[in-house]
Amino acid sequence: MLSRLTRPRALAVCAVPVVALLATAVFAPLPFSVAQPGLTADVLGEDRGTPVITISGAPTRETTGQLRMTTIEATSPDTRVSLPDVLDAWFGTDRAVMPRDSVYPSGNDLEEIERYNEDQMRRSQDEATLAALDYLDLDGKDVEVDLELADVGGPSAGLLFSLGIVDKLNGGDLTGGRTIAGTGTIDAGGRVGAVGGVPLKTQAARRDGATVFLVPEAECADAQAELPDGLRLIPVTTLETTVDALVALEEDAGGVPSC
Repeated sequence: MLSRLTRPRALAVCAVPVVALLATAVFAPLPFSVAQPGLTADVLGEDRGTPVITISGAPTRETTGQLRMTTIEATSPDTRVSLPDVLDAWFGTDRAVMPRDSVYPSGNDLEEIERYNEDQMRRSQDEATLAALDYLDLDGKDVEVDLELADVGGPSAGLLFSLGIVDKLNGGDLTGGRTIAGTGTIDAGGRVGAVGGVPLKTQAARRDGATVFLVPEAECADAQAELPDGLRLIPVTTLETTVDALVALEEDAGGVPSC
């Protein structure tokens, strides 16, 4: 036999699953990572007492200024990110909510992710070396380049590695004494690719003293979204045009591209 509920009782009964659903949504883990500005490193200098770039088989030159690669720091794939975490980061300018798959595309196993990131870094270093030597018309059989940077994975330092190699082999003054930061992948042909997390990287760059930031052209709008005061954006598409832009900037000759 069915009994008829009064309206208040019916609303109360209906409210129970809604409250339970909201509670689940609030406390359940979500498929996101929360990221913030990470470390930067001068590829022309040292990392933990070891030169980031070591070259043999060709004469190198003393460099001035800094070329700082940039990173983001994200919550680990096994960290529980809940709705309050997402909302808190969403409204902060120094943090960002990113799909976990965009940060950790290889899955949730920590060892697997570390291997993946290390592999991406090695490939990036190889491509960066090839791009730089090709730009300088140097034979990779004669010139050996060793790149060392601890605790950093992924391919996004490729452009800065290439610039560092070019600077050490071809004059030593690409920066004009400035602290220049940037991000971007690079392939063996010298083409620069997008990376993600650019607004956080611009913050890391300015925090560590950069006044110029090299950004893949396709990510200009992202870089402008939270651009720190005192940081100039230069969009880049290839290693050659990046070097040209830095030379023009040093000589104050005009024609430096901007976002």
